[in-house]
Amino acid sequence: MSDDKPLDPQAAAAIARVRRLMMIATLTTVIAVGFVFVVIGYRVSHWQGSAPPPPPTPDLTATLPAGAKVLSSAVGEGRVVLTVEVNGAVELRSYDLNTLKPLARLRLAPER
Repeated sequence: MSDDKPLDPQAAAAIARVRRLMMIATLTTVIAVGFVFVVIGYRVSHWQGSAPPPPPTPDLTATLPAGAKVLSSAVGEGRVVLTVEVNGAVELRSYDLNTLKPLARLRLAPER
């Protein structure tokens, strides 16, 4: 387009409008990319690192009567509940989750 012919006013207005829209799009893109870099920089500069590993848990042992058979177990609210069969009778035994100290024992027997 090395013609020296002047453009008509409508064409000149259309070109000016396209240039304005391109400037707006370019400016919006530059602002968005800059914002992404700012967020990344903020996250890197405020990096706390990974959480420290939990302290090792000691080996704990909960004792059951000889010949006891564990039927099921459940964990919740800081307790471990075992359903145990002892000599043909079913018991629910509750232990503290952290120390494995016995909390409760419920023997389930058929009604006579």
